[in-house]
Amino acid sequence: MPSPFPGMNPYLEHPERWSTVHNRLIVALADFLTPQLLPKYQVDIEKRVYEIIEANSLLVGLPDVTVQSARDARTDTTVATSPQVSQPIQVQIPVAQEIREAYLEVKDTATQIVVTAIEILSPTNKQGEGLQKYLQKRQQVLSSQTHLIEIDLLRGGKPLPLVGEPLISDYRILVSRAKQRPRADLYVFNLTDPIPAFVLPLREGDSEPQVPLQDLIEGVYDRAGYDYFIDYKIDPIPALSGFEQTWLEQLLKDKNLR
Repeated sequence: MPSPFPGMNPYLEHPERWSTVHNRLIVALADFLTPQLLPKYQVDIEKRVYEIIEANSLLVGLPDVTVQSARDARTDTTVATSPQVSQPIQVQIPVAQEIREAYLEVKDTATQIVVTAIEILSPTNKQGEGLQKYLQKRQQVLSSQTHLIEIDLLRGGKPLPLVGEPLISDYRILVSRAKQRPRADLYVFNLTDPIPAFVLPLREGDSEPQVPLQDLIEGVYDRAGYDYFIDYKIDPIPALSGFEQTWLEQLLKDKNLR
């Protein structure tokens, strides 16, 4: 059964589900592009591995509060008493988390030069230390002769920076051609919109395929069997705005999913 949404399915954005969706979409993109680009180009799935320490998600304990309360409770300082043992508080300490992210590279078959890089953003790319590390990688590509495709299908986190006034949208696709920088094409769309197709930039003079991202994400939904596992009676995570929440509830009711 197909996804009930006309565009991006917000239930695929759940933090516990997105990693699988991300990896399946990477493979779907590679499988779609490879037969169209051979033999001049090859499509490789690459993996980036790094560590981050995210302090903003930690639970901070205040063990000194317990010790101070015990001292204040002693009203008669002349009477010898047994030392009071404070009870421990459960806390978390910042530890390094290993992040593994897959992305695509379209390479010239003869020279192995990367012509186009395709990134599908993850939650770690849009917040905290992970955002800073991704921006460093992004700048390396933007400073090179490699085209960049940046696909953001996540409402959570901060949109990647652009020059000028920020554009408000749920989702976006950035197509940055090397010879046109700093200008780039930005596709913005919301939950209620279909996902737009985009043209994959290659070397000048070569035929450039159109990427039907809507069809690819629907294929991921179908092959993964998400129709059997997603509970549409609960609200998606991250939460929706008031208008979109009302729209979602009506859509699911019309499809007898609520």
